Amino acid sequence: MARCTAPPSARQQPAPRRGPDFSAAQVLEQIASSVDREDEEDFCDSEEEDVSEDEDGEEYDPELRHPGPAVTPGPTAYAASRALDIESTFRLFVTPAIERIVVNMTNLQGVRKYGDGWRPMDSVDLRAYLGLLILAGVYRSRGEAAASLWDAESGRTVFRATMPLKVFHKYSRLLQFDDRRSRPARLAADRLAAIREVWDLWEERLPALYNPGPDLTVDEQLVPFRGCCPFRQYIPSKPAKYGIKSWVARDAKSSYAWKMQVYTGKAAGGAPEKNQGARVVLDLTQGLPAGHNVTCDNFFTSYELGQRLLERNLTMVGTVRKNKPELPPALLQYKGRQVSSSRFAFTPTATLVSYLAKRNKNVLLLSTLHAEADVSDRHDRKPALILDYNRNKGGVDNLDKVVGTYSCRRMTARWPLVIFHNILDVSSYNAFVIWREIKPDWMPRKRNKRRVFLEQLGKALVKPLIQRRQRLPRTEAAFALVKVLQSADRDAAPPPAREHAAGPDAAGPAAAPLVASKRKRCQLCPPKKDAKTHTACCRCKKYICKGCSHAYCHTCALWAFSRYGTG
Repeated sequence: MARCTAPPSARQQPAPRRGPDFSAAQVLEQIASSVDREDEEDFCDSEEEDVSEDEDGEEYDPELRHPGPAVTPGPTAYAASRALDIESTFRLFVTPAIERIVVNMTNLQGVRKYGDGWRPMDSVDLRAYLGLLILAGVYRSRGEAAASLWDAESGRTVFRATMPLKVFHKYSRLLQFDDRRSRPARLAADRLAAIREVWDLWEERLPALYNPGPDLTVDEQLVPFRGCCPFRQYIPSKPAKYGIKSWVARDAKSSYAWKMQVYTGKAAGGAPEKNQGARVVLDLTQGLPAGHNVTCDNFFTSYELGQRLLERNLTMVGTVRKNKPELPPALLQYKGRQVSSSRFAFTPTATLVSYLAKRNKNVLLLSTLHAEADVSDRHDRKPALILDYNRNKGGVDNLDKVVGTYSCRRMTARWPLVIFHNILDVSSYNAFVIWREIKPDWMPRKRNKRRVFLEQLGKALVKPLIQRRQRLPRTEAAFALVKVLQSADRDAAPPPAREHAAGPDAAGPAAAPLVASKRKRCQLCPPKKDAKTHTACCRCKKYICKGCSHAYCHTCALWAFSRYGTG
């Protein structure tokens, strides 16, 4: 079986840094010399876009193809020095600056709606709310009503122990990311104005915390949403079909989301954007160190994009649409060719391959990384270019899959909240990637690491609010959980100052905690006040409301009894 090759002059000429002078006719002329490889192997059932098989990345392990990036892949030194535990790793993404914006804007909206009846939210309340969202995703409760999570019999104890259901619903309704009164003026120039400040602060953290490996994948993500949104998209090939689209650049190996960009629709004039795919790839790879390879599908891939990436010392591998003007007719022709055959064409800076996956259906790929007509020894005779593409193209799809497994998304009609839920999902996964690489010995040989990570993260976020809670829940299990965490917090706290211990230093019996019982009227308040309470005194068993009671730790209990003459 003979194998033809392109002329040496076309294969060995040094690659120019940029080819802006290349017109479509010149490209056709340069790649007119193509390589034919015909064989008679078995029928292959791959589709045009999805030309991979599950074992592609495992069977094909090429040698070093190009110089690696200058920086070491993985968490940056900044992230490694600040990821002390699971919670601090997550808060590298949801930073105090983001928390301040959400807390301030939510309080502003709460005061407008409830006036003096609004109890201000603080950062502890916000983190507890986010922790409950994450725990709801861990327990696969995305489609479950919140009332069932707080149910006394079938619900989860941690939800009732953290905050009442009414408070959770109130936060969900009022959570804001900007000032609603000034929003219309900003929406005229920016469709993402409702969450722009939070998004920009979060998006700039992504590349600052992780150095991607040698291969990066660029693709689109669709967050499911069917409500009212000026830039909602319909993509029939996606499982959700309707939603908010984002462009994402992710590390091909770990699926870490390195850069993201929300697609807000056409420009104000209504004219469609030209060369949108190339513009998106160039934006998402801005700042990427030299030596990396970008994998993308046929929406993005073009010869011009490949040349512009070469200017940055970046290479590209991607499928090509058959209507591109630079494609020679020899690569588009598939009649009379044998299944699993390949045809190659070369320019000084690019390689094209036409692979006949099955009868009357060929796949076209373009690469500025490969310079040889290498074909594997597999039964389907796939070229090395296609195997490289198959091995790296799943970075975005894999993250969509793992994020969807434990997503914290809740039912809502507000599109800014949908974007914020996606921020939490991506942040928790990115934090898991950083934690896993910083702590390689964490939970060795366990397959449910991410679920355990998310569960521990959610519990760490809700713990401070449980420990400071004053009104105890009524159910026995939630009450016991609150008391256990509060007791542990008291044991870990330093002893009180000496002037607070006027009695014996530390001797004496510890006061028993207030007990929860059936809800009745406070026996110390005037009857006309009708103050209902479920708390009873631990000694005389009288029902007392919050205003008639005082809380003391075990150490200070004897001092309190002595002071008021009750001991």
